[in-house]
Amino acid sequence: MGLAENIRKFRTDADLTQAKLADLVGVTRATVTQWETGWSQPRMGAVEKLSEVLGVSMSELVDGSNIKRVPGAITPTEPRKAYLPLLGKVHAGDAQEPQVLDERISLPYEVWERHRDGYFLQVEGQCMSKIYPEGSYILIDPARRPANGSIAVVSIDGADYVMRRLYRGANVLVLSPDSFDDCYTDIVVDDPAAHTVEFVGTVVWFQPSAELE
Repeated sequence: MGLAENIRKFRTDADLTQAKLADLVGVTRATVTQWETGWSQPRMGAVEKLSEVLGVSMSELVDGSNIKRVPGAITPTEPRKAYLPLLGKVHAGDAQEPQVLDERISLPYEVWERHRDGYFLQVEGQCMSKIYPEGSYILIDPARRPANGSIAVVSIDGADYVMRRLYRGANVLVLSPDSFDDCYTDIVVDDPAAHTVEFVGTVVWFQPSAELE
């Protein structure tokens, strides 16, 4: 197992929640979540604190991998990766038909394990720029129905795809932007039952494009 899997395993073995582990290590719960998903890796000082709190050695925590000790960081020599298809582009702005592509995008193995049927779309437009910069790759889980407030890709009346934050009311569907540009406004679908509204999936992870890294 890799570092991310080991942190999660030893935390659950110690009967600690992410919030409790975060408190003991002196970081936020979001940071622990990022460590356990492989989105980021703890610095050397945090690894030492994790091993102390979890009652395991540093070598156990990193799965016995050779550690490249660079100032302030620790990296497993061969992190496990997986790949999911890039099926197209989604416009974070006005609705439009997707552009179909045929590529694969790498992601941490731990993320792939939880979303094996997922696929990537590439973001176009600035409508969700506070969260997903244009050009980044968003991972869609088609099996996860979006909850109120989650970010989803929605097809309206069969052809138009748009990525926005979704809110449902009794007789209304609101797709809201989250942009640094205030020119974007809500898309309001009154009486959704009168339209063909397909929830393509929920955004569960993202990766910057090479140009953004």
